[in-house]
Amino acid sequence: MHPTLDLRALALEMKTAQDSTQQIQPFTDRFPTFDLPAAYEVANHIHHTRLAEGDKPVGRKIGFTNPNMWSKFGVREPIWAYIYDTTVVQLKDTAATCNLSNLAEPKIEPEIVLHFHTAPQVEDGLRGVIDAIDWVAHGFEIVQSHFPGWKFQAPDTVADWALHGTLLIGPPLPLAQLGNDPIAALESFSLTLLCDGRHIETGKGANVLGNPLSAIAHLISVLAKQAPYAPLHAGEIVTTGTITTAQSVCAGEIWQSEVHGVALPGLKIAFST
Repeated sequence: MHPTLDLRALALEMKTAQDSTQQIQPFTDRFPTFDLPAAYEVANHIHHTRLAEGDKPVGRKIGFTNPNMWSKFGVREPIWAYIYDTTVVQLKDTAATCNLSNLAEPKIEPEIVLHFHTAPQVEDGLRGVIDAIDWVAHGFEIVQSHFPGWKFQAPDTVADWALHGTLLIGPPLPLAQLGNDPIAALESFSLTLLCDGRHIETGKGANVLGNPLSAIAHLISVLAKQAPYAPLHAGEIVTTGTITTAQSVCAGEIWQSEVHGVALPGLKIAFST
C-alpha cells in the first residue's frame, strides 16, 4: 500500500489522458514513491472503470519483451496489461488502414499473437505453453505514450495501459501449420519491417525473451504473484511483444512486414488521420 499516494486520483488522471489523447507529466517525476506495485494498482482501477463502461477484456499484451529496448526506455523487465474488444481488430485480409487520430506519439511493433484454447501450464515449460495454443498470428501493435517524448520510467508505462493503443491481428493459422517443431519455428523465424518500401529493421523470434513462448511463461509467473489478477484462461488472446524495436509512425505512411521461416503472412498497414 502507498498511504501517501491517492491512487484512485492518479487512475482518474491517467484514464482521462488516455480517453482524450492528452499527455501528462510522468508520475515518477512528481511522486518519488510511485513504484511498480502502485502502478499496477492504478492500472487495476482503470481496468475496473473500463469494465463498468462496457469494455470487454479479450486478453493481455506483454510489453518490453525485447531487451534491445530496455536501455533506451529505462526498463529492466517486461510489463503487461489487459486488452479489450474496443482496441483489438481482427483483420479480414493482410492489408488494412489504421487511423492515428486518437493515439499519442504512436509507434509500430510487429508481434506474434497467440490464442489459448485451454489455460497454459507453465510447470511443463514451453511445451506446456504450446499445448494450450490453438492458433497463432502475426500482428501489429500500435503503441503510444501519454508522457511527452516517450520519457518515462517503468511504473509510468504500467499505469499507462502498458503503452497499448490498438492491436491489428492478421490471419490466424492453426498451430500445426508452424510445422513439427513450433517451439523452434517461433524462435528462429525472422521478420523484415519496411516503411514506404524502405527497409527499416529485421528482427527474429528470439528477440522476444528468446522465444515468444517464453514471454507467456514470464507472464504466467508474474500473474501468480499478483493476487488481484486472474491467471491466463481459455479463450484469451496474448500479444507477446515486439520483434523489432518500436518505430514511430505518421499518417500517410505505409508500413509492411515480410515474414521468413514460418508460414505466417506479412501485413501491410496504411496510416491515416
